[in-house]
Amino acid sequence: MTVPSTGLPARVRIHEVGARDGLQNEKTAVPTAVKAEFIHRLAAAGLTTIEATSFVHPKWVPQLADAEQLFPLLGDVEAALPVLVPNERGLDRALALGATRIAVFGSATETFASRNLNRTVAESLAMFEPVVARAKEDKAHVRGYLSMCFGDPWEGPVPVHQVVRTAKALLDLGCDELSLGDTIGVATPGHVQELLSSLNEVGVGTDRIGVHFHDTYGQALSNTLAALQHGVTTVDASAGGLGGCPYAKSATGNLATEDLVWMLDGLGIETGVDLAALTATSVWMAEQLGRPSPSRTVRALSHKE
Repeated sequence: MTVPSTGLPARVRIHEVGARDGLQNEKTAVPTAVKAEFIHRLAAAGLTTIEATSFVHPKWVPQLADAEQLFPLLGDVEAALPVLVPNERGLDRALALGATRIAVFGSATETFASRNLNRTVAESLAMFEPVVARAKEDKAHVRGYLSMCFGDPWEGPVPVHQVVRTAKALLDLGCDELSLGDTIGVATPGHVQELLSSLNEVGVGTDRIGVHFHDTYGQALSNTLAALQHGVTTVDASAGGLGGCPYAKSATGNLATEDLVWMLDGLGIETGVDLAALTATSVWMAEQLGRPSPSRTVRALSHKE
């Protein structure tokens, strides 16, 4: 039953991350053909932005070592296909294959920057500067991911002003949009709205912000609704709830796209996504992985008496 609520956007763009952020957390590599089929099925279900892969060194993310083999298989996919690049070498590889949307990934905390990129926050920004500049010269759309925006497993709660400073720096490099990541899933709605308001106060428009919540403490949908109430219209989610958080015990991974679509459909917010087709895709992918989907909506809609 659709019951709209006031003060919410009419349409939300879902930035689907299951094929990249989800599959990179698998213990074993998923066959390239299965990844390609997954992305084709996601597009057929109506998703218009599907993060395809990551051009990082295979040593660091072996699950995505087949980026060069996968991307050419996606030429007929009718969706935007952003890819992650960590540095200029990654950008070269992506552009050589015709990628037109790229993303860089930074951290709001020094500890995670050191562990994830082996650099300080300032050094990582310096590394991204030529990547973003060259991508823009090539007319590519650039997204900036910012991790640990609400809490860090080593540093604890992350001060809002610290997140704002790094977020502003990423956008000042030339990123077209910014994805705020609750990497360990500790955010709550008031914290979300405080961060968004603080970004607005330094001139960062809500139209340039996306949100990326993990459901570790069951807060992902609540936090998403808080962001929507603030005017956010881009939400990251992972089909079937694929992906985990290696830094928090009992973490349930990314917000499931089906759970998000169920809520948005109920609010009368357009997404263009066919929930039945998406659910069928996630059931199929769960079969490929040999385990059930953690998405509550997938389980409810696929349950058979």
